[in-house]
Amino acid sequence: MLKQERANFIGKRLQELYPQPPIPLQHQDPYTLLIAVLLSAQCTDERVNQVTPHLFMLANTPADMASKTVDEVQQIIRPCGLAPQKAKAIVRLSEMLMEQYESEVPRDIAALETLPGVGHKTASVVVAQAFGEPSFPVDTHIHRLAQRWGLTNGRSVTQTERDLKKLFPRESWNALHLQFIYYGREHCSARGCDGTVCEICTTCYPRRKRPVQTRKA
Repeated sequence: MLKQERANFIGKRLQELYPQPPIPLQHQDPYTLLIAVLLSAQCTDERVNQVTPHLFMLANTPADMASKTVDEVQQIIRPCGLAPQKAKAIVRLSEMLMEQYESEVPRDIAALETLPGVGHKTASVVVAQAFGEPSFPVDTHIHRLAQRWGLTNGRSVTQTERDLKKLFPRESWNALHLQFIYYGREHCSARGCDGTVCEICTTCYPRRKRPVQTRKA
């Protein structure tokens, strides 16, 4: 298969498997989604979903969160890892949302990236999942899958995002981001498939015999 042919097959198969992929992080609005995505850095979605109900009982709006101390927030989010940095970011970004955006989460990736603790991937997830803006957030798992499936050379996460956006229709980006994640977890995990086991890997590369060595993000 040529690269575009692989992309067409992958898009079609993922849509068959996950026609309406749910957002894995529990949230109520753009603000709580932003906080949940920030907490998910180097942490599983499952763990974040265990922590956020307690955090949002403490505060679930920028005004409420900004009124809390960093230590109060840190005590709750400790199981997510990197708690000191994340707690400082959560309190400060809440203050900034009040000061600069009338307590509303901006719909713009560039604006989101000015907030503490919010990188490009986090901003991309928020605009895609909270506002429906076309975006293709690439995390380490998607970066790995795109290499196994021959959709990118894996030089960097930024390059992988560019390559995927060229291969798939703009209107499919938001769903594909989630579909990649669910397929990776269920069928093409780091340990469960090395590029020679799952359906998509074997369909795209039926003659592949050796494990695929992927570049880290």
